[in-house]
Amino acid sequence: LHIAVLASILSLVIYWLIRDRYRVRNLNGKYVFITGCDTGLGNSLAKWLDKKGFCVIAACATEKGGQELQSCSSLSLKTVNLNLADSNSIARAVMFVTEQTAGNGLFGLVNNAEGTAPVAPTDWLRIEDFHSVLDVSLLGLIEITLKLLPLLKKAEGRVINLIHAKGLMAFVGGGYSLSKWGMEAFSDTLRIEMRHFGVKVSIVEHGFFKAEVVNSDIMEKNLFRLWNRLTSQIRDSYGEKYFVE
Repeated sequence: LHIAVLASILSLVIYWLIRDRYRVRNLNGKYVFITGCDTGLGNSLAKWLDKKGFCVIAACATEKGGQELQSCSSLSLKTVNLNLADSNSIARAVMFVTEQTAGNGLFGLVNNAEGTAPVAPTDWLRIEDFHSVLDVSLLGLIEITLKLLPLLKKAEGRVINLIHAKGLMAFVGGGYSLSKWGMEAFSDTLRIEMRHFGVKVSIVEHGFFKAEVVNSDIMEKNLFRLWNRLTSQIRDSYGEKYFVE
């Protein structure tokens, strides 16, 4: 029994020693760029990393979001407006990050932003409904990652792609699950390719957080909007009973 206890203690000590080797030290001058920082997980992460001493550059979709984040953070945290569906906006954000890092490279890129995803059966949707989420949550994130790779390679940094686990379950039509599965595939490929340059690529599949609020009224309103724009042929194929239930 005593030998088993000693072995357990020794195992814990070895685990702590190994774990501590992987802790990031000398945080001063390490730049981390995070997308989707207006609210939710991205916002919380930006504040937490700022308190830890990282040089945080937070991308917000609105000026209000950026101002509110700056008001409760240190002076070292910088914000930049970013519309991931707009290549010009992405180019401006990349230029801002390049100027802020001042030749140091980028220690970390955290991709977090999500596009608006209509929730409805597939044949209720139009191609623009798929674009509304894929242009942001897949193509936009891929584009900004590609443009920041030179800075990440310079610092031998890391890419962290935050993916909501609900998107990995294809239970509803639309682009949401497509975007999440696409980011999984993109991440797996990029991880292999960037290993040669010392750049790490990770996926964090997270669940719900208290900060997330599912507004059933908005979802219901959106369903009515989609139902009302359907052709009579598609609407009749489902029937009023299907929609009510």
